[in-house]
Amino acid sequence: MMLTARYIRRMPKNTTCEGFLRGVTAYIRKHYRKSMLPRLLEHPEDRLTCSAVVYSRLNREIWMIGDCQCMINGELFDNPKPAEAELAAMRAEEVRRLLGTGITQDELLRNDIARPVIIPRMLETMRQQNVTYSVIDGFPIDRRHVRIFPLDFRSWEIVLASDGYPVLCSTLEESEQRLQQQRREDPLNIGTFQATKAFHPDFNSFDDRAYIRFKV
Repeated sequence: MMLTARYIRRMPKNTTCEGFLRGVTAYIRKHYRKSMLPRLLEHPEDRLTCSAVVYSRLNREIWMIGDCQCMINGELFDNPKPAEAELAAMRAEEVRRLLGTGITQDELLRNDIARPVIIPRMLETMRQQNVTYSVIDGFPIDRRHVRIFPLDFRSWEIVLASDGYPVLCSTLEESEQRLQQQRREDPLNIGTFQATKAFHPDFNSFDDRAYIRFKV
């Protein structure tokens, strides 16, 4: 993530989406030792990996690479990993089974022993990155899975965010409120909203989150 952010800060302002995909891939790849490349080619799950959603002012486009989300004039768009919902449902089923054996919610929040059940399947899906879904990882990005939203010269209100918000709203305050509501009502994330991990009591969320809102 930090390497990608550094590349974005330094790239020419007239960079196209195709140029960004090539450039950020080359930039990440430079940080691998040559001796690592054969292993990383065969094992994508070992690569440096992140997602990004980018607004290009000159091109008037939003580029969505990986599992992130955005709102354009209040309309929500996302780009989830193909197996994410399946994995979350598998974990939710295991959590419910564990609760049925007498393990308490607090115990599972401290030690989510349901998560290891889905790790093998998670690794399988990671081996499909830049095959069935796009990510930034120093290897060619599968353009078919990059979402591009062109904007005309009308006024637009844009929200760009990571996937750490269960409900993305048109303000940061409301998005944070909905996040905390999720934590109060379903901290294990096994109900209407399902995730591959729970809210740990020592953290203020279950996943990383980034949020920016602006008008153009």
